[in-house]
Amino acid sequence: MNVTESKRVLKRVLIAGGAGFLGSHLCGYLLAQGHDVLCVDNFFTGRKRNVAHLLSDPHFELFRHDVTLPLQMEVDEIWNLACPASPVHYQHDPIHTTKTSVLGALNLLGLAKRLDAKILQASTSEVYGDPQVHPQTEDYRGCVNPLGLRACYDEGKRCAETLFMDYRRQHGLDTKIARIFNTYGPRMLPDDGRVVSNFIMQALANQPLTVYGDGSQTRSFCYVDDMVDALDRLMRMPEEFSGPVNLGNPEEYTMLELAERVIALCKSRSTIVFRPLPADDPRQRRPDITLARNALGWVPKVGLADGLGRTIEYFRRYMKDGRVRPLPRTVPDATQERSLHAQAK
Repeated sequence: MNVTESKRVLKRVLIAGGAGFLGSHLCGYLLAQGHDVLCVDNFFTGRKRNVAHLLSDPHFELFRHDVTLPLQMEVDEIWNLACPASPVHYQHDPIHTTKTSVLGALNLLGLAKRLDAKILQASTSEVYGDPQVHPQTEDYRGCVNPLGLRACYDEGKRCAETLFMDYRRQHGLDTKIARIFNTYGPRMLPDDGRVVSNFIMQALANQPLTVYGDGSQTRSFCYVDDMVDALDRLMRMPEEFSGPVNLGNPEEYTMLELAERVIALCKSRSTIVFRPLPADDPRQRRPDITLARNALGWVPKVGLADGLGRTIEYFRRYMKDGRVRPLPRTVPDATQERSLHAQAK
């Protein structure tokens, strides 16, 4: 059965990580459909301002809670988006990042089992690591360094996927796994270290745009509205369909191309500077979305120019609010990583 054929029933939904960039958009989307939404966040990377406009809605509730600790709520559906998603943030406390992915998944799966609730895992394209297959299909098992600086996130998400499948097999739980590729849009943190927000903030300040390596590495960028639509379609799929399913925009751009587009759209005087490539930075990343297209009836609709334009306008307003933080520090490169290993010895 195609997702468009399923009937929509109003539900009480729990969104872990609901005050984050993607989670806050999902909260608004589900509220607009008439659902009761319980937003849970520990506010490490989530922000109250992301959901401030929802607080007056009687169908919305906000709870401060860390999913590494058990929680008790009565809900019909659970969306697990809880985990910092940018290298700057997930490398800040790598042990807690792993705990968030693994213990968070266990706690939410345990809650779903008790309630017999459908549950969705927001996984990531990082499970593919530095891929040797291009574009990436769901049956590709990845090329991940389990000892590197990014492993806390990559391996944490891989373990969470394992737990979701084991709960499905062992307990008959209705689980969904979404492998989310680079997503961008309003409410990204200006200091989160991801390339789109980095480039826009630097361009708006007429500062040099920092490109790592020679800029030939590629990524694919999906606008947040398209991603929320995809996640909703996945959650509404019948129980027989669990995923994992790639969700992202298959259009592929080099980092140098992205930098030049951002400079042009911002009408910036910025130049481009090159820095050493961070350790384990993937050389290429593009989703094969055949499964999403065929099973969910989904394809992204917002092109890069349109999406960047909307995101740039958001950051312009953000800067006028006077709430801009310092630009993000860079993640350690391979030389710094070797130095850290030497110190550890």
